[in-house]
Amino acid sequence: MTDTGSGAPSSEGLATLARLLHLARRARDVGSAAELGFIAVNETRDLVPYRQAVLWEEGRGAVALSGVVSPEANAPYLLWLKRTLHALAESAPAGIPTATRLFEAADLPADEATEWADWLPPHALWLPFDAAGCRGGWLLARDDAWSEAEVALLSEWIALWAQAWALRHVDMPQTHWRAMLGKLLAWRPRRQDFIALRSRLETLRERETWRQLGRWLWTTRRGRIVLGVAAVLLFPVRLSVLAPGQLVPADPAVIRSPMDGIVDHVLVQPNQHVKAGDALLEFDRITLTSRLEVARQGLATAETEYRQFAQQAVTDSKSKGQMAALQGRIEEKRAEAAYLDALNQRSMLTAPRDGIALIDEPAEWAGRPVTAGERIMMVADEHAAEIEAWLAPADMIELPEAASVTIYLNTRPLSPVDGRVRYAAHEAQVQPEGGYAYRLRAALAPGETAPRIGLKGSVKVSGHFVPLVYWVLRKPLAAARAFVGL
Repeated sequence: MTDTGSGAPSSEGLATLARLLHLARRARDVGSAAELGFIAVNETRDLVPYRQAVLWEEGRGAVALSGVVSPEANAPYLLWLKRTLHALAESAPAGIPTATRLFEAADLPADEATEWADWLPPHALWLPFDAAGCRGGWLLARDDAWSEAEVALLSEWIALWAQAWALRHVDMPQTHWRAMLGKLLAWRPRRQDFIALRSRLETLRERETWRQLGRWLWTTRRGRIVLGVAAVLLFPVRLSVLAPGQLVPADPAVIRSPMDGIVDHVLVQPNQHVKAGDALLEFDRITLTSRLEVARQGLATAETEYRQFAQQAVTDSKSKGQMAALQGRIEEKRAEAAYLDALNQRSMLTAPRDGIALIDEPAEWAGRPVTAGERIMMVADEHAAEIEAWLAPADMIELPEAASVTIYLNTRPLSPVDGRVRYAAHEAQVQPEGGYAYRLRAALAPGETAPRIGLKGSVKVSGHFVPLVYWVLRKPLAAARAFVGL
């Protein structure tokens, strides 16, 4: 803080002091550690300008980021910060673990320095703290160099903030438990650990502890309870998942548009029984008929000219030379007329097999333009159906060959239909309702009578046998793994 010529503090210095006192009061009055972290990385900008800020805590990593509500544990930026800030904390001067330091990319190990430009501005400031045994620090980065006055102001502010942080940790001991859990999950066994474990097991064997343990399990009430609970938890059950599904036709004949055109009218109704050769749909033939008539007239004109030149070629050698060009023109017109005639004949779509016509509202197809290859309807055997299910990525389990599948239809929930898995997609696809899922097809079991195609319900897919404890804890363990980030 500067002063004026009269010895009184300047207005700018008083304003900075006021902002510092305001932030200190805010830090004392917060209700949670998350709010305190938000103040550290976002509201510190009221004192000193910067572009990025990180609150790092030993054992937890990046606790808060400026401009981010909830950091993702496995983001590449956070993984790089974890390595970089751990290296900064370990390289603190001897005897001064809370020393403020200015650093750049050249002050980091080579692996972290190469990625500096991808994540941070060139000038960074490290403000470590040690509050009630909880070590951490702030990382502030910007494009301009830091002045001594700014460093001194921030050092004073983090000292005030660290006192409030220590109080929050005393009030909420679960933070320390989380740090202990992180250290436990990061533990990796070493050769010395296995040697010590083997020594302990040999000691237990010498003292016949296992025999005493077995006697306790069989003869005491608590031991029998432990055995009973272990038996229940290890009881084998079949792992299964539920997914939405429906009955779809098996090996249907797909009717696609043979050309670009406009649908004139549909000749069948949904679920109507048809036989092979029955007319299904007709395209608008006005344009095709006109083009075919023009092509035929062009062919007739080319043939007439050819006959005239053939007669003149008897006496005129020049006419004889033009006959080859006229012959090529005739072939071109004949090919065009044949092509348009074939399109005109294909403008009427017929059923390739016996079955039922599966189509949406026919009235919506009238007058609709379609492109070549576009699917219009299907003709399927009403007695040949299979089960289709969409498994969410979180529900995809390892399936045995020909895994058992059961569909409980919404129209008949007490009469399930069984099947065997025929096909399971190897990667997630976009399902009709939106979102990604794995498609699964199952053929109906022998003897099953297929209800009406198109009925929907819930599909139960059965996998391998697993212990009951795994069946119960599979989803919680997956959620915990996603939260911890391992």
